[in-house]
Amino acid sequence: MSSFTDLGVPADLVAVLLDRNVSEPFPIQAATIPDLMSGRDVCGRAPTGSGKTLAFGLPIVERVGRARPGRPRALVLAPTRELAAQIQRELAPLAAVRQRRVATVYGGVGYEQQRRALRRGAEILVACPGRLEDLIEQRVVDLGMVDIVVVDEADRMADMGFLPAVRRLLDATKSPRQTMLFSATLDGDVAVLTRDYQRDPVRHDVAGIESDAADAEHRFEAVDLRRRVARAAEVIAAEGPTIVFCRTRHGADKVARQLTIAGVQATPIHGGLSQNRRDRALAAFSKGSCHALVATDVAARGIHVDDVACVVHFDPPADAKTYVHRSGRTARKGTSGVVISFVTPDQQGDSHRLRRELGLTTARDGEKSTARGHGSRADGPRRRNRRRRTSV
Repeated sequence: MSSFTDLGVPADLVAVLLDRNVSEPFPIQAATIPDLMSGRDVCGRAPTGSGKTLAFGLPIVERVGRARPGRPRALVLAPTRELAAQIQRELAPLAAVRQRRVATVYGGVGYEQQRRALRRGAEILVACPGRLEDLIEQRVVDLGMVDIVVVDEADRMADMGFLPAVRRLLDATKSPRQTMLFSATLDGDVAVLTRDYQRDPVRHDVAGIESDAADAEHRFEAVDLRRRVARAAEVIAAEGPTIVFCRTRHGADKVARQLTIAGVQATPIHGGLSQNRRDRALAAFSKGSCHALVATDVAARGIHVDDVACVVHFDPPADAKTYVHRSGRTARKGTSGVVISFVTPDQQGDSHRLRRELGLTTARDGEKSTARGHGSRADGPRRRNRRRRTSV
């Protein structure tokens, strides 16, 4: 196993990592950091929770130049507010060692604090595309000096309709520049980004979308429609910190209320809530004062919390890709986890088709079935009441 020093990370940044008990690089970090340190464009295929933030963050902090007010030198584009905020928290201690500043801009909150941070000056800007375009239009920030760019979770940018904005923002940066692109999938619209905005990129295919939740145990349970809340409460009590997925905002609110009545500390998280409420929900779950997050698919893209014991598909996912993205909230970075799908009588046919597409073993209609994800580890005692830490 190589060390961060072996990868070319300077001693002062390694010291910051050691203070945070980070001593050994994850595979995506070991694969990409040497190329990124040398200034190469990199196209990295890796799932959420694989350690991408440090993979691009360490080279940025090492290479980024001094900035003038409103003129950042490095730009990290993220699809969700929560992910942008977590990237900022991850990079800030590293940047501080080099007297570099990190600013974050995203929607759902007021403009003035973000305007002040940009006017003070920040070398590294972490941004969601929509709010960043607003601030550019207001002439608060100019990307003309940006010579390092990261597009993080590019496939989810595409899913959420952000790629036109991403292209406009990339067009506003300096040329030539170093461009890093990280995604769980690298085809379709993401491949177009690579073709149009990267120069001779090095591709590191460390792990694909199918590896999300690879170490999880996957269960499909036949459940009567009226028994789902009671069964969810039983699962949470047995397994530990759980994310429960519902199809709609209204459904998430309703299930969170019903779980609370059933004695489970639960809170909803979805796009209809203010950013402050979403932040409070995520903080309560991370600290352990909330035992279940009841989430919609869009909101869940910004949930990056280590040591989630269980994911419950309360409502079925729209497709196999959504199943994998949801399920990837557990069994992150080599830990164990359980993924449980509730299957009501009218959903059994769709459930069997989904399992065949995912390559998970199936049982006869009405039976409970258990499957292991691809590349899964042997069963072992599951850790409960674990201290959770947010990470990206």
